[in-house]
Formats: sequence, structure tokens, C-alpha cells
Amino acid sequence: MEWHETEIRVRYAETDQMGIVHNANYLVWFEVGRSDFCRARGFSYKEMEEKDNALMVVAESYCRYKSPAYYEDVLVVRTKVEEIRSRSLRFIYEIFRAADETLLAEGETLHLVTDENKKVRSLPESYKEKLLADEIPDENAFPDNQAPH
Repeated sequence: MEWHETEIRVRYAETDQMGIVHNANYLVWFEVGRSDFCRARGFSYKEMEEKDNALMVVAESYCRYKSPAYYEDVLVVRTKVEEIRSRSLRFIYEIFRAADETLLAEGETLHLVTDENKKVRSLPESYKEKLLADEIPDENAFPDNQAPH
């Protein structure tokens, strides 16, 4: 499975007095990447919760910091599914600085699938198929050979 890429720009509020990103923001950016990954495959967390009573609860998270990010840096969050089991799934992440492709952080999250009462349940097969599928092309996007320059 290929990486899904999400671009973000570091905001002032995400940095300390020296302009360096606070470590907690990387987990937030993992969530941004994960949500975007799902939308690129034709569904959202909200849809899973409302239509199918399936919530992806974070059971574990891990982040290894490699190099600092700074205010105004444009970052790329790379996300993909590492493993899907009947009641859990694992996403992995890499965060790079777009300007020089420096690896800033890498990590993973393990999610249990629960219902609204927090009871562990199976991941609906339709979401498993979507998570393992290729991205759905954006119907509003230009074809690769016709994009404006």
C-alpha cells in the first residue's frame, strides 16, 4: 500500500518561544493525516460512527522525534495502514519537511474498534475494504496531464 500525503503548515500557536514545534503537535498531525487518509478512500470517521456505530479508539500511540520543525515550515504527513485485524487496526506515519525532505518524526497508532457504548466490536467489512483500497480520485481534480502550471 502506498503512502497517503497530507500537507500542513506549522502555525505560530504550535511552537514554543524559540519557534520550535511542541512535541504534542505531532500526534495531532498524525490524526490529521489519518482522517485525510480515510476521506481519500471515500469515508470519514463521522460516517463510521453515525452509519455503522463503529468508532476507532486510540489504544496506543508512539512517536519518535528525529529533527525539529519550525514556525512556517510546510510539512508532509505520510500515512498508511500497517495492519488490519478483526477488531483493531494500526496506522503508521512519517512527517517530513517539504523543503528539504528531512524526516522529522515517525510513529504509529493502534486503534480498537468499538460501538457507542465502548464495547469492542469487529471492523465492518466495508471499511476494511476501503482502508486497503487505493485512493479514490477526486472528481474535481484536473487529470495529471491537464493540470495548470
